[in-house]
Amino acid sequence: MIEEETANTYMTPTTSPYMEHIHQLLAERGYEVTEPAPDRLRIRDVDSGVTLQAVVEGDIVFFSLPCITVGREKITPEIMAKLLDAGNGISTSAFRLYDAGGKVTVSLNNLCKLQDMSADDEDDVLSCVHFLLVDVMSARRLIGGLA
Repeated sequence: MIEEETANTYMTPTTSPYMEHIHQLLAERGYEVTEPAPDRLRIRDVDSGVTLQAVVEGDIVFFSLPCITVGREKITPEIMAKLLDAGNGISTSAFRLYDAGGKVTVSLNNLCKLQDMSADDEDDVLSCVHFLLVDVMSARRLIGGLA
């Protein structure tokens, strides 16, 4: 159900001095990290195979995990109500819908603000990645029937 898409579709990147530090941090924690472009990271959880992207804009790191791409007609008011429901089991991330050339990509997103890449910032980065990986399990229950 998780589809790999380019971060290009989801985020507008800028070059950041934090990228190398974030890359190293995530790699040290066992994630497979690649840089498809100098301003993007592709982060893969090796246990689950789930892949997400990160882009740093200024001092904000944006994380995006594409869940599914479906025909626009499948995003019904009932599905939207599930995505927006505060009790849907997605407590730390937010759904976003992106135009995917006549279709719609549903993604989970999270972000964190960096101060100086101290231990607190490292914890925030790791937490955002972890939260997305946990929230995608609930997302599968919510939107898994759309495929």
